[in-house]
Amino acid sequence: MSDFDSGAEEGRVTLTPASLRSLSNLDFARLGADAVAYLRPVVLNGALAFSIHAADGTPIGAAPDAALAAAAIRQHDMEPMLVH
Repeated sequence: MSDFDSGAEEGRVTLTPASLRSLSNLDFARLGADAVAYLRPVVLNGALAFSIHAADGTPIGAAPDAALAAAAIRQHDMEPMLVH
């Protein structure tokens, strides 16, 4: 058994705690890059809004509220996560 156990039937890779500790910051940021987007509350033009970021931190959009931001993320087949 290796640190990177393959879930071939599901097309997934399971990472052990030891393998996660060995990841660089960039590798860690890339985990879920195509499946996760993050919401972050921000003030935009004097009003509360939510910025949308890719898993690596790249800004990819904004919405006036969390529900709309989450809906936009899900429309792109990703899961929203809240960063606070």
